[in-house]
Amino acid sequence: MIKSGTIYKSTGSWYTIRDTQGETFQGRLKGKFKIDGITSTNPIAVGDEVDFELEATEEQRAVITALHPRKNYVNRVSPSNRRMQHIIASNIDQSMLIATLRSPKTSMGFIDRFLVTCEAYHIPAIIVFNKSDIYTEEDGAFFEDRKRVYSSIGYTVLLTSVEDKVGLHECEHLLRDKTTLISGHSGVGKSSLINEILTGSNIRTQEVSEWSGKGMHTTTFAEMYDLPGSGKLIDTPGMREFAIAGIPRNELAHYFPEMLQLMEGCQFNDCMHINEPGCAIKQAVVDEQIDQERYISYCTILDSIPENEW
Repeated sequence: MIKSGTIYKSTGSWYTIRDTQGETFQGRLKGKFKIDGITSTNPIAVGDEVDFELEATEEQRAVITALHPRKNYVNRVSPSNRRMQHIIASNIDQSMLIATLRSPKTSMGFIDRFLVTCEAYHIPAIIVFNKSDIYTEEDGAFFEDRKRVYSSIGYTVLLTSVEDKVGLHECEHLLRDKTTLISGHSGVGKSSLINEILTGSNIRTQEVSEWSGKGMHTTTFAEMYDLPGSGKLIDTPGMREFAIAGIPRNELAHYFPEMLQLMEGCQFNDCMHINEPGCAIKQAVVDEQIDQERYISYCTILDSIPENEW
């Protein structure tokens, strides 16, 4: 008998599947399982809708036989194979990137690479600056500046602190009735924030490494949780880096909203906004219509995408 369900957890070899009646099964891929046109290190991701059959030998064990078409997904270059992509999660309504300005510090480049990927797959993104209880006055001023920049181009920006109970209600409200991907560096307080929202979930947390200032990995595998009332969130392993996958160099500017609305003013249709004369984007940077740090992110990301790689 063929059943349908949603992938709630992926460990690489086994998958937790929940069917339409809420029953949970542990599944594995069929021996000859193959997905045409997908060059990822993980053919099945959390959030995927699949068909499966129950194994006759063991209760609650299943074999995944088919993957339903995805409405979207978020991916990055696979850390284990730079020529392939890794699908972080699929079939999501929005993403929420947890960032911090210290302990550990999230670079603006990391934020922008994540936003570019979300733009490429038409996934609304929310930026949450967490751990506001340890911010200095200088950090607070920097947050306000970044909030102004990102808000002006259409992103929702929040300031939160689990310690001081700041911004938690607003965060919960944004998650309601949505399937949300939660991502960020290791150590940014992602699991603590989720524990606060999901009463009783008790996701394991760990302090930031004192000697390196870098987060320690606490979430090993991607996993989806049902929110109280309605909605779902997908918790993902903390990432040290986020390398963009599948975006050609000549399309990158389309995923910077402030650049997209001005690029028609460029003198050349194939303008890459670097050295070309008559570039509306470079002029907008000079005129402070486009934030200089965002333009630097664009140049850095462009430089990281090899010619004709994707």
